[in-house]
Amino acid sequence: MTGQSGFADLLGNDGVVLDVVVADKAALFALLAAHAEHGCGVPASLLLERVRERETLGVTGFGQGAAIPHARIPGLAAVTAVLARLATGVEYGALDGEPVDVAVLLLSPEGAGADHLKALARISRALRDPASLAAIRAAKGESALRHAIGAGDTTKQRAA
Repeated sequence: MTGQSGFADLLGNDGVVLDVVVADKAALFALLAAHAEHGCGVPASLLLERVRERETLGVTGFGQGAAIPHARIPGLAAVTAVLARLATGVEYGALDGEPVDVAVLLLSPEGAGADHLKALARISRALRDPASLAAIRAAKGESALRHAIGAGDTTKQRAA
């Protein structure tokens, strides 16, 4: 059973990128698209194009150093996500002007209207919650991070 605010189940095997350094928002998008390509089989170039198109409609950085770039992708089999935690924040144009250091790329099939919105709401709830955001930033490794954003029972912690 998935918890209402957890979203670890949306992250594939390559769905977590920890403590990376990127120069800017464009580099962040490229990094997220490259990781998503491995998990969903859609070329990174198409993912990047769609994410950039969506971003022109309105900034996806909503504050507190968090952003949810997202797009609908033709040929994608299921809703999927990639979470990147950056070593240092990047200028993103977020609503509060703060640099972004936690970004979750959400990709959905073109026809996944309700599923896309539900996934976006789940991720947004988690990233807007100060305790969840702090847990993401403090997590020591991928397993701890997945536990922090999961519903506990959707992921199994690996032995240390």
